[in-house]
Formats: sequence, C-alpha cells, structure tokens
Amino acid sequence: MYDISGDGSEPEMRFGESGWVWQRQGLSIGGTSYARGVTVQGRSSVTIDLNRECTAYEALAGVDDMTLKLGKVYFSVFADGVPLWKSALVKGGDSAVPVRVDLTGRKTVRLVVEPHNHLDDVAVADWAEARFICS
Repeated sequence: MYDISGDGSEPEMRFGESGWVWQRQGLSIGGTSYARGVTVQGRSSVTIDLNRECTAYEALAGVDDMTLKLGKVYFSVFADGVPLWKSALVKGGDSAVPVRVDLTGRKTVRLVVEPHNHLDDVAVADWAEARFICS
C-alpha cells in the first residue's frame, strides 16, 4: 500500500490530485475476503508519488461486496502519464482481477476507476492487497 503522509522516502498519495480514499482492513470482492486494501468511489483518480525506485505495482481490483453486486467499472493504471494497464468491465459480484504493472524507471502512478455509466459513479471499488515493490 502507500502512505498518505510521510517523509518523502516511501510511496505517498498526492492529496491535491486524488479523490476520496479509504484504506481498509478486511474487505470482500466476489465473495472472497482480503486482509487489506484501498477503497474508492466508482469514478476516482488517485495519484501516488513513488519517491524511490520501484519495480512493480500489484493489486486485486474489483467491486466491493458492500455494493450487493451492483456497479460496473473499469480499472486503469498509469505511470508518468502513460497508460500501462486497463481491465475489462468488472461487475459487482465478479472475482477480483489481478493487476501487475512494471514501474521500472517511473516516478508517479495514477490509479483510475471509471464507471460504466453515470449510475455506477456511486459504486464502491477496491484495490485489494495493493502493494508497491520498491528497493
């Protein structure tokens, strides 16, 4: 995961360029429980400064089970403004989608969730077991 405040030596979220974020312990996607993760709204963008050499970002992305199988979204990962990964449409009740992107040489990461339509803006989306692999 990443910190929301720190000394600039670890990955940190940019408050001014990020939407609502809920760092959680215990969440569920597609009936599977995960120990930790980051929960966002169905339309969100979170920018993270890596602040060190990182080689990868890994997570399991999906619609949180608290939505009662409602909501359809797309997940994307950008680094330094370049799109690196985008999911197919993920629906409430679907299993989490594995995410792994190479971050070698990158400085910033932006995690994006886009709703399928305007009704999905209120969906609750998760980046479960999210972690940066850094030296």
